[in-house]
Amino acid sequence: MISPCSPEEPPAAPQTPVPQAPITPLPPPPQASLQAPIPPPPLPPPPSVKGLAPPHVFGLEKSQLLKEALEKAGPVPSSRDDVKRLLKLHKDRFRSDLQWILFCADLPSLIQEGPQCGLVALWMAGTLLAPPSGVPLEKLVQVAMERGYTAQGEMFSVADMGKLAQEALGCQVEHLCGGLGGPNRARVLQHLVSGHPLLIPYDEDFNHEPCQRKGHKAHWAVSAGVLLGVQAVPSSGYAEDPELPGLFHPAPSTLHQPPSLPEDGSPGAVYLLSKQGKSWHYQLWDYDQVRDSNLQLTDFSPSRATDGRAYVVPAGGVQAGLCGQALLLTPQDFSR
Repeated sequence: MISPCSPEEPPAAPQTPVPQAPITPLPPPPQASLQAPIPPPPLPPPPSVKGLAPPHVFGLEKSQLLKEALEKAGPVPSSRDDVKRLLKLHKDRFRSDLQWILFCADLPSLIQEGPQCGLVALWMAGTLLAPPSGVPLEKLVQVAMERGYTAQGEMFSVADMGKLAQEALGCQVEHLCGGLGGPNRARVLQHLVSGHPLLIPYDEDFNHEPCQRKGHKAHWAVSAGVLLGVQAVPSSGYAEDPELPGLFHPAPSTLHQPPSLPEDGSPGAVYLLSKQGKSWHYQLWDYDQVRDSNLQLTDFSPSRATDGRAYVVPAGGVQAGLCGQALLLTPQDFSR
């Protein structure tokens, strides 16, 4: 199911005690005095801490815990810096016999409140499809409820998600069925190389990565980037990263030759750069891991079936609504 996803809970940073001004003890009252002892003066307020205001992250207005964690964590990195951090963290996974090409559109982060993971993923995707101001999450929720697609933010139907995207974002929608492998694989990779978003339902593990729980941990993510491990980088239109040798980016404002896309069973490798509503960071997922998780979404979570809440589930259940399906979204004026 699309879980009523509670945001990730970063470990609490140790608190630094605030120095207090020393208190000078008052002299004892005269023995002959009949007046009550004078109370000590109140403690001075703690000194103000000067520094940069914490950055705004959408969705934290109602979550004091996440807001406090963000303030302790410091500024949220830019998308480019966050991707660079991620690649450095996982560089040991990249085979030295391959060269790597990164295609990645700039996605904002949005932390979900309750079971809104699908709508949050759609909002993030919408920033690449709609005007720069985007479409507010509140509008997506309102339209989804008015059309009967959701009861409280959950989305169990890829078809309904596609109709919502068309109506609320005014974009083109391609509804993929049959999984992310086979003939759909090349279609998905070409879509991501072109800089357009992919919406994917999958089972979410404890670290937000794809797993296989038969749909009991169903969740939504948006991917707007892909890391390709190829035998050779095309000769024109690409520049090597100055910090990560062997990693290439399409040169800005330059026509670049499309790379040969790694096929199933080929010596190449494919990773998706994705975001979802429980973290403001990009994540790097093996393509086959995402494919396999998406292809086994069959059952409604037993814990959700007995939690007393109402959910909108299509005829045929989770398997009919989510299993082996995804959405390719493109701007309305895009020519295929």
